[in-house]
Amino acid sequence: MSSPDTKAEEIVEDPIESQEELIIDETRNAFVTSIATDLGSDFIDSHVVPEIDVWIRVTQEAWLETAKILFEKHEMSFFNFLSAIDWMPSPFGREMDAAIDNLDDEVSVETEMEWGITGGEKRFQLLARVHNPVTNLGVNVKADLEGDFPEVETWTPVYPGANWHEREVMEMFGISFKNHPNMVNLYLPTEFEGHPLRKDFPLLSRRAKPWPGIVDVELMPGEDDDDTEESGEET
Repeated sequence: MSSPDTKAEEIVEDPIESQEELIIDETRNAFVTSIATDLGSDFIDSHVVPEIDVWIRVTQEAWLETAKILFEKHEMSFFNFLSAIDWMPSPFGREMDAAIDNLDDEVSVETEMEWGITGGEKRFQLLARVHNPVTNLGVNVKADLEGDFPEVETWTPVYPGANWHEREVMEMFGISFKNHPNMVNLYLPTEFEGHPLRKDFPLLSRRAKPWPGIVDVELMPGEDDDDTEESGEET
Protein backbone atom coordinates (compact mmCIF):
# COMPACT_ATOMS: atom_id res chain seq x y z
CA MET A 1 0.00 0.00 0.00
CA SER A 2 1.41 3.42 -1.00
CA SER A 3 1.98 6.05 1.63
CA PRO A 4 0.42 9.53 1.21
CA ASP A 5 3.88 10.93 0.41
CA THR A 6 4.40 8.37 -2.36
CA LYS A 7 1.05 9.19 -3.93
CA ALA A 8 1.88 12.89 -3.87
CA GLU A 9 5.18 12.23 -5.66
CA GLU A 10 3.39 10.23 -8.34
CA ILE A 11 0.93 13.05 -9.00
CA VAL A 12 3.56 15.80 -9.38
CA GLU A 13 6.26 13.71 -11.01
CA ASP A 14 6.27 15.57 -14.38
CA PRO A 15 3.80 18.47 -14.13
CA ILE A 16 5.22 20.42 -17.07
CA GLU A 17 5.24 17.41 -19.39
CA SER A 18 1.70 16.53 -18.34
CA GLN A 19 0.51 20.05 -19.12
CA GLU A 20 2.10 19.98 -22.58
CA GLU A 21 0.37 16.70 -23.36
CA LEU A 22 -2.97 18.25 -22.45
CA ILE A 23 -2.55 21.23 -24.81
CA ILE A 24 -4.10 20.64 -28.22
CA ASP A 25 -3.45 23.37 -30.78
CA GLU A 26 -6.29 22.72 -33.21
CA THR A 27 -5.38 25.66 -35.48
CA ARG A 28 -1.77 24.64 -36.04
CA ASN A 29 -2.61 20.94 -36.26
CA ALA A 30 -5.23 21.68 -38.94
CA PHE A 31 -2.71 23.83 -40.80
CA VAL A 32 -0.15 21.01 -40.84
CA THR A 33 -2.78 18.51 -41.99
CA SER A 34 -3.77 20.82 -44.85
CA ILE A 35 -0.17 21.29 -46.00
CA ALA A 36 0.48 17.54 -45.80
CA THR A 37 -2.63 16.84 -47.90
CA ASP A 38 -1.67 19.38 -50.56
CA LEU A 39 1.95 18.23 -50.86
CA GLY A 40 1.34 14.50 -50.59
CA SER A 41 4.58 12.53 -50.77
CA ASP A 42 6.59 15.77 -50.89
CA PHE A 43 5.64 16.43 -47.26
CA ILE A 44 8.26 14.71 -45.08
CA ASP A 45 7.82 15.71 -41.46
CA SER A 46 6.42 18.34 -39.10
CA HIS A 47 6.61 19.53 -35.53
CA VAL A 48 4.11 21.65 -33.59
CA VAL A 49 4.79 23.40 -30.31
CA PRO A 50 1.23 24.12 -29.12
CA GLU A 51 0.31 27.81 -29.12
CA ILE A 52 3.86 28.75 -30.13
CA ASP A 53 5.14 27.64 -33.56
CA VAL A 54 5.21 25.15 -36.44
CA TRP A 55 8.01 23.47 -38.40
CA ILE A 56 7.58 21.48 -41.63
CA ARG A 57 10.10 19.64 -43.80
CA VAL A 58 9.44 19.17 -47.50
CA THR A 59 11.33 17.77 -50.47
CA GLN A 60 13.70 19.87 -52.54
CA GLU A 61 11.40 19.46 -55.55
CA ALA A 62 8.45 20.95 -53.64
CA TRP A 63 10.32 24.01 -52.31
CA LEU A 64 8.66 26.52 -54.65
CA GLU A 65 5.28 24.77 -54.58
CA THR A 66 5.31 24.99 -50.79
CA ALA A 67 5.83 28.76 -51.00
CA LYS A 68 2.87 29.09 -53.38
CA ILE A 69 0.59 27.09 -51.08
CA LEU A 70 1.60 29.13 -48.04
CA PHE A 71 1.07 32.43 -49.84
CA GLU A 72 -2.07 31.69 -51.84
CA LYS A 73 -4.01 29.29 -49.65
CA HIS A 74 -2.89 30.29 -46.15
CA GLU A 75 -2.32 34.01 -46.87
CA MET A 76 1.16 33.99 -45.39
CA SER A 77 2.15 37.20 -47.11
CA PHE A 78 4.89 38.27 -44.70
CA PHE A 79 8.33 36.94 -45.64
CA ASN A 80 10.69 36.78 -42.64
CA PHE A 81 13.92 35.26 -43.92
CA LEU A 82 15.56 32.56 -46.02
CA SER A 83 18.90 30.91 -45.26
CA ALA A 84 20.73 27.59 -45.17
CA ILE A 85 22.58 25.31 -42.77
CA ASP A 86 25.63 23.13 -43.36
CA TRP A 87 25.13 20.27 -40.90
CA MET A 88 28.53 18.70 -41.58
CA PRO A 89 30.73 18.80 -38.47
CA SER A 90 33.71 21.09 -38.97
CA PRO A 91 36.87 19.19 -39.97
CA PHE A 92 38.80 21.83 -38.03
CA GLY A 93 37.26 20.96 -34.68
CA ARG A 94 36.93 23.86 -32.23
CA GLU A 95 39.99 25.77 -33.39
CA MET A 96 37.86 28.54 -34.85
CA ASP A 97 36.48 29.66 -31.51
CA ALA A 98 38.92 28.35 -28.92
CA ALA A 99 42.62 28.52 -28.17
CA ILE A 100 44.57 25.69 -29.79
CA ASP A 101 48.16 24.97 -28.72
CA ASN A 102 49.37 23.63 -32.05
CA LEU A 103 47.57 25.47 -34.83
CA ASP A 104 50.00 24.14 -37.43
CA ASP A 105 48.98 20.54 -36.75
CA GLU A 106 46.38 18.98 -38.97
CA VAL A 107 43.08 18.83 -37.13
CA SER A 108 40.56 16.23 -38.19
CA VAL A 109 37.25 15.55 -36.50
CA GLU A 110 34.98 12.73 -37.58
CA THR A 111 31.49 13.12 -36.16
CA GLU A 112 28.12 12.06 -37.49
CA MET A 113 25.79 14.78 -38.68
CA GLU A 114 22.94 15.75 -36.38
CA TRP A 115 19.90 17.73 -37.44
CA GLY A 116 17.47 19.99 -35.61
CA ILE A 117 13.68 19.99 -35.41
CA THR A 118 12.00 17.74 -38.05
CA GLY A 119 15.33 16.01 -38.68
CA GLY A 120 17.23 15.77 -41.94
CA GLU A 121 19.09 13.48 -44.31
CA LYS A 122 21.57 15.64 -46.22
CA ARG A 123 24.50 17.89 -45.44
CA PHE A 124 22.80 21.05 -46.69
CA GLN A 125 19.37 22.15 -45.60
CA LEU A 126 17.47 25.19 -46.83
CA LEU A 127 15.17 26.97 -44.39
CA ALA A 128 12.77 29.89 -44.50
CA ARG A 129 10.05 31.47 -42.39
CA VAL A 130 6.82 33.20 -43.41
CA HIS A 131 3.66 34.10 -41.53
CA ASN A 132 0.15 35.46 -41.82
CA PRO A 133 0.15 39.04 -40.42
CA VAL A 134 -3.58 38.88 -39.66
CA THR A 135 -3.77 35.61 -37.75
CA ASN A 136 -0.08 35.76 -36.72
CA LEU A 137 0.28 32.08 -37.62
CA GLY A 138 3.81 31.41 -38.86
CA VAL A 139 5.74 28.42 -40.15
CA ASN A 140 9.39 27.42 -40.47
CA VAL A 141 10.02 25.52 -43.72
CA LYS A 142 12.97 23.19 -44.27
CA ALA A 143 14.20 21.14 -47.22
CA ASP A 144 17.14 18.76 -47.61
CA LEU A 145 19.31 19.54 -50.64
CA GLU A 146 21.04 17.01 -52.88
CA GLY A 147 24.71 17.21 -53.85
CA ASP A 148 27.73 19.30 -52.97
CA PHE A 149 26.51 22.30 -54.99
CA PRO A 150 22.69 22.08 -54.85
CA GLU A 151 20.28 24.01 -57.02
CA VAL A 152 16.68 24.78 -56.10
CA GLU A 153 13.87 26.92 -57.51
CA THR A 154 13.85 30.57 -56.42
CA TRP A 155 11.12 31.91 -54.16
CA THR A 156 11.22 35.37 -55.75
CA PRO A 157 8.08 34.91 -57.92
CA VAL A 158 6.10 34.40 -54.69
CA TYR A 159 8.16 36.34 -52.16
CA PRO A 160 10.20 39.10 -53.88
CA GLY A 161 11.88 39.81 -50.52
CA ALA A 162 13.74 36.50 -50.85
CA ASN A 163 15.92 38.06 -53.57
CA TRP A 164 18.96 39.13 -51.57
CA HIS A 165 18.54 36.29 -49.04
CA GLU A 166 19.02 33.81 -51.88
CA ARG A 167 22.01 35.73 -53.21
CA GLU A 168 23.58 35.55 -49.75
CA VAL A 169 22.94 31.79 -49.55
CA MET A 170 24.51 31.31 -53.00
CA GLU A 171 27.56 33.32 -52.01
CA MET A 172 28.09 31.87 -48.54
CA PHE A 173 27.01 28.23 -49.05
CA GLY A 174 27.33 27.57 -52.79
CA ILE A 175 23.60 26.86 -53.19
CA SER A 176 22.15 28.34 -56.38
CA PHE A 177 18.56 29.27 -57.22
CA LYS A 178 17.06 28.54 -60.62
CA ASN A 179 15.29 31.46 -62.35
CA HIS A 180 16.60 34.02 -59.86
CA PRO A 181 16.58 37.47 -61.53
CA ASN A 182 20.11 38.50 -60.47
CA MET A 183 22.22 35.71 -59.00
CA VAL A 184 25.38 37.71 -58.20
CA ASN A 185 27.47 38.22 -55.07
CA LEU A 186 26.37 40.60 -52.33
CA TYR A 187 29.54 40.92 -50.28
CA LEU A 188 32.57 39.25 -51.82
CA PRO A 189 34.57 40.10 -54.96
CA THR A 190 33.46 38.19 -58.05
CA GLU A 191 36.81 36.39 -58.24
CA PHE A 192 36.60 35.18 -54.61
CA GLU A 193 36.96 31.40 -54.34
CA GLY A 194 35.02 29.31 -51.85
CA HIS A 195 31.96 29.76 -49.66
CA PRO A 196 32.74 31.13 -46.18
CA LEU A 197 29.79 29.64 -44.26
CA ARG A 198 30.53 26.07 -45.29
CA LYS A 199 31.97 24.03 -42.43
CA ASP A 200 34.98 22.98 -44.52
CA PHE A 201 35.96 26.57 -45.36
CA PRO A 202 39.07 27.42 -43.29
CA LEU A 203 38.97 30.78 -41.52
CA LEU A 204 42.67 31.45 -42.00
CA SER A 205 42.70 34.53 -39.77
CA ARG A 206 41.47 32.37 -36.89
CA ARG A 207 44.16 29.78 -37.54
CA ALA A 208 46.75 32.55 -37.26
CA LYS A 209 45.17 34.03 -34.14
CA PRO A 210 42.41 32.55 -31.92
CA TRP A 211 39.15 34.39 -31.55
CA PRO A 212 39.66 37.69 -29.63
CA GLY A 213 38.75 37.42 -25.98
CA ILE A 214 39.58 33.73 -25.70
CA VAL A 215 43.24 34.26 -24.77
CA ASP A 216 43.75 38.02 -25.10
CA VAL A 217 42.90 40.75 -22.64
CA GLU A 218 42.41 43.95 -24.60
CA LEU A 219 43.70 47.17 -23.08
CA MET A 220 41.37 50.04 -22.34
CA PRO A 221 42.08 53.30 -24.20
CA GLY A 222 45.03 55.06 -22.57
CA GLU A 223 46.25 51.97 -20.70
CA ASP A 224 49.54 50.14 -21.20
CA ASP A 225 50.79 46.78 -19.97
CA ASP A 226 52.18 48.26 -16.73
CA ASP A 227 48.81 49.82 -15.86
CA THR A 228 47.10 46.48 -16.42
CA GLU A 229 49.58 44.62 -14.18
CA GLU A 230 49.24 47.20 -11.39
CA SER A 231 45.45 47.08 -11.44
CA GLY A 232 45.63 43.31 -11.29
CA GLU A 233 47.86 43.44 -8.18
CA GLU A 234 45.49 45.84 -6.41
CA THR A 235 42.50 43.57 -6.91
